[in-house]
Amino acid sequence: MAEEDKLVEKVGEGLIRIGAMTKGQVKKVLQKQREKHGYDKLFGEIAVELEFVDEATIESFFDKP
Repeated sequence: MAEEDKLVEKVGEGLIRIGAMTKGQVKKVLQKQREKHGYDKLFGEIAVELEFVDEATIESFFDKP
């Protein structure tokens, strides 16, 4: 499969996959992102703000190859 054919993983899905967050936590972040911030705030920022993950976890997720 060519690199450009690979499906890009959403942050919340990836954090669930690696066991850093639960589906319920992801839903809470997405709800807050939609209702309170109008999508102006990044998923990772809200997840850290709600203390579901720490900044190091978010940074390591984005540093993956």
